[in-house]
Order: sequence, then structure tokens, then C-alpha cells
Amino acid sequence: MKRPIVEVASIGKYTPAKVLSNADLEKMVDTTDAWIRERTGIAERRIADDSETLAFMSKQASLDALSRAGVSPEELDVIVLGTASPDRLLPSTACELQAELGATNAAAFDIGAACSGFLYGLTVAEGMIYAGQAKNVLVVGGERLSRIVNYEDRATCILFGDGAGASLVRPVTDSSNRGVLSSYLKSDGRLAELLYRPGGGANEPPSEKMLQNGSYFLHMAGREVFKHAVKCMADACAQALDSAGLSRDDVDLMIPHQANIRIIESTAKHSGIPMERVMVNVDRYGNTSAASIPIALEEALAEGRVGKGSVILLAAFGGGFTWASMVLRW
Repeated sequence: MKRPIVEVASIGKYTPAKVLSNADLEKMVDTTDAWIRERTGIAERRIADDSETLAFMSKQASLDALSRAGVSPEELDVIVLGTASPDRLLPSTACELQAELGATNAAAFDIGAACSGFLYGLTVAEGMIYAGQAKNVLVVGGERLSRIVNYEDRATCILFGDGAGASLVRPVTDSSNRGVLSSYLKSDGRLAELLYRPGGGANEPPSEKMLQNGSYFLHMAGREVFKHAVKCMADACAQALDSAGLSRDDVDLMIPHQANIRIIESTAKHSGIPMERVMVNVDRYGNTSAASIPIALEEALAEGRVGKGSVILLAAFGGGFTWASMVLRW
């Protein structure tokens, strides 16, 4: 097993107080609590209010992570923010977060890898530290998906929620073998239109037509996304474990992207990891895209499911299509 050179030193999260339950959705769209639970495992999700911008939620999660790592905003060299729902198209939300934090010495940029954004960000941070370009990197995964979901579309509105998670990534400072053991990234743009937002960009700028046809909202071919998500996340898990020189039996906890319970269960089955060693909180937060893995990791640590020396397998899949995995020793 390789000795790590980069560690995820801390984790923080922020989730809005407002809860949108399945019972609430029953009043908004043709669905039922039983139907949603059976197909997704979701009971409720958090929804940001008007004051809880993505930059605001990311700031709260970041301050949590920085405090736990004992690092000030001024000590940050880079801020990487993974999101599919930025506050604005220009500038990046990472730059707005930099200003909010007062991280005056940091470069800042967004990553558009959808649900894989946090793992893409961790891998970018790992590479920059390895190359000697940074020492303290703040990696954030955050989403305000409630603003780009069509609450008349039963196929998507039941799935998504808001929130943010953040981590401080830095060089390993001792000989405890703690840190990133391996990482793996992949994408396939040929499948882009299975999960995408047709309108709102330069190709289809805002217009009356866009508002009428709903192209501003998320569009998803659920059955096809499910098939590719399971196959790709299972493959990513195998690749990361092989690169780390570990087997599935060495994994103390798998933390997959919290898309829905069926994808989580199928990915665990294909990876040969029993569900008692899989973190699940999709029932309480829904799919928070790039935020789902850091939120779940923070809760796993708070609940004592992992601790010092634990081997953690992270895996994600998102629009693009993108997918990624990482093995950590905490």
C-alpha cells in the first residue's frame, strides 16, 4: 500500500433548516409518500430559503472545516468548489466564497462535474499539493438544486435537495499513514443528454421561449441514468481499491453519492460490500449532488461509524457523464 502524501484534514457541512417532506410533495405533484420511498428511499430533503445562497451555505460549511483543521482563511492557497447550481454563471461561486471568507491569498475556481464535483475537487487538490503549487486547499461541494428543479415534474422534483460540504486538504504532516491512498476520475460526454439542463447557457440564452418550454430546469432519463450510474460507480470503486493495493474487505465504510437508495444498494452489491458497511443518509437529504459525499462523510464521523485509521471508499456519478472514486485512510 502506498504511503499517502496528501490528507483530508477535516470536514464540515451546512444544510438548510427548511424541510420538504414527501407529504408536502403530495400537495404539489401527482405522487405519494409510499411511491417516493419505494423508488428512491427518500423521506425528506432540505430546501434553501432566499437568504441561503450557494456562497452562504458553502461559507458555513467551510468555516466548520477550517475551524476543525485549525486553519484560517488567510492561510488558504486555493479554493475549489464543485457545483451544478452556481449562484451566477459569472463570476464563479468559488470567487464569491473567497470574498465571503476573506481568503485574500487564495486562487479560486469552480468545477462543473455535477454529482462527482467534490471528488473531482479533491483530486485536483491532491495534484496541486503534489506539484508543490499549494499547501492548504479548501474543497467544497455545494448545491442549490431547488432553484433549477421543476416542481411539476414528478420524475425529478422528488429527488433533489440543497446543502454544502467542505474539506481542508493539505500535505501529510506525520507518519500515521493517514491520507489519500488513491483516486480515479472518468467521464463520457456522449451520454450528456441523459442528465442535463438544455437552456440558460450561451447556446440557449434566457428567453421567453426558454421559460415557457422549461428548458431551464434539470432533465433526466431516469432509467438510463440508473443503469450507467451503477456500472460506472462499481467500476470506479474497483479501480481505486486496486490502485491503493486494497480489497473490498479492507473497506471500513463505503460512502457513495446519495442519488437514491436503489443506486446505492446496487452499487454496493456489484462492489461486494455489505450494506452494513455503506453510509446512507439519502432518506433525510435527498440527492444533494456535489454536496452529498461531504455531508455524508461528516455525519459518518459524527456518528462514530469511522474514526482514526478507518479506510473509507468514496464513489460518485453525475451528469456529464462523470464518475469518480477515492480511497482515504482517516
